[in-house]
Amino acid sequence: MSSPPDLRDTILGAWKTNNRVTVYLIERIPTGLWDEKIPASPRRTIRMIAGHLHNARRMWIRTLGKQHGVAVPPAVDRFKVKPKDLTRALSQSSAGVLGVLQLGLQNGGTIPPSAAYVWRNLPLDVGHVLTYLIAHEAHHRGQIVMLARQLGHRLPAEVTNGLWHWTTRTRET
Repeated sequence: MSSPPDLRDTILGAWKTNNRVTVYLIERIPTGLWDEKIPASPRRTIRMIAGHLHNARRMWIRTLGKQHGVAVPPAVDRFKVKPKDLTRALSQSSAGVLGVLQLGLQNGGTIPPSAAYVWRNLPLDVGHVLTYLIAHEAHHRGQIVMLARQLGHRLPAEVTNGLWHWTTRTRET
């Protein structure tokens, strides 16, 4: 019987590619779209959804990793963050997510419990955490693409198709 493969590089690589896909989109949101009001939710803007991506990562890093020594990046102001500042922040939060995933990988595939994790609705094995974080970002990337279209700023096919070119995005990490 052979031992199971070591999937560390695969797991960490999948997160890095997801981060690159998110940054790829943020870098390509037209400037005029950042402050567009979201239909049926006029207090929210595209900027706020984009900033939420970093702040949600930060929340998970703080909740799951801080107690175990993973550095928590500062939050961004969802009302004021500029695209360049957000891409820098996403780099920091990506490093933090990698720290949380590595923590789990070093602990037999499970992120150790922390006092801050009170929700208890997400299994803390690395596979579930990785999948949850990627699904969350994919949801919001899709929201941004759909809202851009609804608001009359349809993103070019090169951009929307580029969100699915994970082999290309992987080479960019």
